Amino acid sequence: MILPKVRDPRFITIRRGGTLTDADHHLLALWAAECAEHVLGLFEAVRPDDPRPRQAVEGARAWTRGELKMMEARAAGGHAMGAARDLSGAARFAAYAAGQAGAVAHVAAHQLGAAAYAIKAVRAAAPAGEAEAAGRAECRWQRGRLPEEIRELVLDDQRLRNEICWSVFEV
Repeated sequence: MILPKVRDPRFITIRRGGTLTDADHHLLALWAAECAEHVLGLFEAVRPDDPRPRQAVEGARAWTRGELKMMEARAAGGHAMGAARDLSGAARFAAYAAGQAGAVAHVAAHQLGAAAYAIKAVRAAAPAGEAEAAGRAECRWQRGRLPEEIRELVLDDQRLRNEICWSVFEV
């Protein structure tokens, strides 16, 4: 599980007693969708006829635009996770990244799961001996896409949860 035992109030919306604004929640969802989409081809190369991970990524974006309810985005994330179950390696991790992106609408802290699984997917797809370098490059790519408004929040979250996220955020 990539979620902490104690929820960080910075990833709980203000209306639920935390400090996260709706605008920042949406930015987290968009960033998670971008991280997942960056590796989606690793899944689609194996299962080109399975739309569930792409639908989860699109659902996360639709939720930020108010076109999809939170429960629908979360359900799409769950379906993407289901697409991963009988797979292994890069394809599995890419589908999990998409599932995590879809779940951000429900729990903002899933944003880090989308990023971590994307890094795992890139590592798994890398040629022998190049996995660590590929993972570091993916992490740098992701960090380069972070909107300034949430940059410090996400970087701090990566530092705090790196260990439970397979230490993928060590660059």
